[in-house]
Amino acid sequence: MDNQKHPDGIIGSLCAIGCETLYGLSYIFTKQATVCASEFALLGWRFFIAVIIMSLCILFGFIKIDLKGKSKKPLLLVAFCNPCIYFLAETIGISNTTASESGIFLACIPVASLIFSTILLKKRPSKIQMIGIWITLLGVIVTVFAVGASSSLSVPGYTFLFGAVVSYALYSVFVDKAFEYTGAEITYVMLIVGAFLFVLLAVVEAMLHGNLDELLLLPIKERDFLSAILYQSMGCSVVAFFLSNIAISKIGVNRTSSFIGISTVVSILAGALLLKESLTIYQIAGAVIIIGGVYVANARRQRGQI
Repeated sequence: MDNQKHPDGIIGSLCAIGCETLYGLSYIFTKQATVCASEFALLGWRFFIAVIIMSLCILFGFIKIDLKGKSKKPLLLVAFCNPCIYFLAETIGISNTTASESGIFLACIPVASLIFSTILLKKRPSKIQMIGIWITLLGVIVTVFAVGASSSLSVPGYTFLFGAVVSYALYSVFVDKAFEYTGAEITYVMLIVGAFLFVLLAVVEAMLHGNLDELLLLPIKERDFLSAILYQSMGCSVVAFFLSNIAISKIGVNRTSSFIGISTVVSILAGALLLKESLTIYQIAGAVIIIGGVYVANARRQRGQI
């Protein structure tokens, strides 16, 4: 890949691959954790632990954060779109639709990111990038239908999934605009805002069901839940957010979005190898198409194009 010869291209691409790999592996932990806890309980604990971990890293000097004298508006816009709106919309949308429908909707994120970056950032994607992103989208759709296509015809579900796609695309655009902040600073604010929202929602949900004590004791009583929140807090919320923010700053919104399909490939392989789930020839074909699309989208970087 010609574009990979540039240091920023190499760093950005590796960060994007690492981010999507972590997200793909989280499928295993999420599947096990939601058996014994609600989505809000998982999100609340995930972001709460993530904030503690990153705060300790800052306290001991492993990570440098300096928000003084900088406008907070760009950071709040980022955090509002992701994790707040994105995770809420995704969670509600998935719970009201089928796995195939949610998979197809979320597979549209690269396309939405391309559209929003073109309109809001005035960054024109190359034809190669557009072709690669559409190939990736095709691969995800093939993979989703290989699992089994069904229809819920849920208007609320579709609405929330559409909101998730739009919010993630806007998050990518706002990260690109928050150029005066480091990846660590953006990540830390995202975690703080996410923790505030999701801990509040988890506590309210627990109080409404009269099981606040169960929420507080979940990590102690349920080993699967503990392993899930530890992985998602450190791997997905801290490391993956950090890698995603670096990738966007290094290679731009469009190229970073083209890697999103990698998480689908990783989740399929993880499910087959670790959970002994079935792996069909159609899923393999979908994975190959996804990887091909990612390669095409990053095969060439033309002057003046991101």
